[in-house]
Amino acid sequence: MHFPLHPETPAEGVTLEKLFSGRDVDMDGMHNRMQGLMDEEGLPYNRRSHTYNSRLAQELGAWADTQEGGNDIHEALFKAYFVDGRNIGDRDILVEIAGAVGLDAAAALGVLESRSFKDRIDADWSKSRQYGITGVPTYVAAGQGVVGAQPYEVLAQLMDSAEAEPRGD
Repeated sequence: MHFPLHPETPAEGVTLEKLFSGRDVDMDGMHNRMQGLMDEEGLPYNRRSHTYNSRLAQELGAWADTQEGGNDIHEALFKAYFVDGRNIGDRDILVEIAGAVGLDAAAALGVLESRSFKDRIDADWSKSRQYGITGVPTYVAAGQGVVGAQPYEVLAQLMDSAEAEPRGD
């Protein structure tokens, strides 16, 4: 499910300093916590200076999920945003990313121009509000949830408390 993290962000993005202005946020502490979690899991991560509107990236990702090999776009979008600091609200960048993972760039541009997956993302945003989701990632199992990047043990505890059966894949 897609979630609107800072949906008011303009297309050109906003500096993190401006985003968190007036709030008691320790920018270095926040970055160091995330860097530690990412390092622990072997995931790439860099310090970002901006946040960008992810709405079009979500629409593109929903379309990509309907395409052969489309799942690869999610990792590419993650890398573009969290590692390379790219503006994932920019159509040209999104089309470039789609093409780089083997998707039809012209079709990707068509999806972004027509906004043909807008309703799908609107439905996800509505559902996230109904669930009371306030951040990403959010993990939900049997009516219980955990918000934010969490260690494996926390997620395992959520699954245990939900009495979830492991999938065989």
